Amino acid sequence: MAVRMKDIARDLGLSVVTVSKVLRDHPDIAEETKERVMKRVRELDYQPNVLARSLVTGRSYLIGLIVPDLLHPFFAEIAKALSSAVRAQGYSIILSSSEEDPSLEAREIQQLLARRLDALVIASAAENATSFERLERAEQPYLLIDREFPELAANFVGIDDIAAGRLATEHLIQQGCRNIAHICGGNHSTGVRRYEGYRQALRAARLPFSESLVTGHIHVDTESIRHGAEAARYLLAQRTRPDGIFCFNDPLAIGAMNAILDAGLRIPEDIALIGCGNLHYDASLRVPLSSIDQRSTMIGERAAAILLNMFSSKKRPQPVSVILNPELVVRASSLRKPARQSGTRASAPCKSSRRH
Repeated sequence: MAVRMKDIARDLGLSVVTVSKVLRDHPDIAEETKERVMKRVRELDYQPNVLARSLVTGRSYLIGLIVPDLLHPFFAEIAKALSSAVRAQGYSIILSSSEEDPSLEAREIQQLLARRLDALVIASAAENATSFERLERAEQPYLLIDREFPELAANFVGIDDIAAGRLATEHLIQQGCRNIAHICGGNHSTGVRRYEGYRQALRAARLPFSESLVTGHIHVDTESIRHGAEAARYLLAQRTRPDGIFCFNDPLAIGAMNAILDAGLRIPEDIALIGCGNLHYDASLRVPLSSIDQRSTMIGERAAAILLNMFSSKKRPQPVSVILNPELVVRASSLRKPARQSGTRASAPCKSSRRH
């Protein structure tokens, strides 16, 4: 028979409440008692009955995370940070992929809700807030990451994407680029805002904007390397070839890098290149990739803090929107002018957080 909490309590001459508090690391239990209980737990290989705990507390201790692509390193890093932060409080993460398909995302939301999860964390592929308005009406806790809906007062954690686009483009301008292309994102907030930052930097430098130097794919977080290569080949075929390219994300930039090098051109001498994401392998590419750091680990940690505060509050807290500063990380792919060192960093001058 499975070992029960009351078996441990009986063996040690303690109450079930005391044993329960020890297992939840409650601060009002003496260290000696904690040690006795945990020793017996290990001896009996006790496994808490999650279903029973859920019935008592009304919580599943499960959080759903829906992202466009489980293989995308940016979302994987967020998932790792989020999981690490909530695991210490007894929560587990259930991962799901929308594959950048709004209808699949809606189905995934419904399936996860059927499991009575305590909250959802979503990097949405949807073009409107309809699904989330339903969650609001159902009073289902949720939090948006990376992509938000400006018309929706919802918990959100992400970076200042306009600043990200501006930082990347300004850097290319400072390196002497004058025909700067953009391999853009989709119609969600991150794609629109990084494009706006790109346009702002061009206007500020009084450089011409050309629609022929802007290209992209509606789905940018799935098969990104292939899409980046296709976009770069399109740009190389233009009458005015770009001398700098800002890519919506790093996987797109990797695809663009492959296409540029395969065409016999040099990076950065012929075309300077910068991505967005600052993924852990950027320094190990054929040409180390300059990028904008999206604070993936911090996004996961801040999201966890909001969720845990939500779970511990007696009243539902007001939505919080946390906007993190993007940071320029310079490597060889864009470095045309001498610098003191590769891998230098510069942050955007923007607010780190705000509340609705």
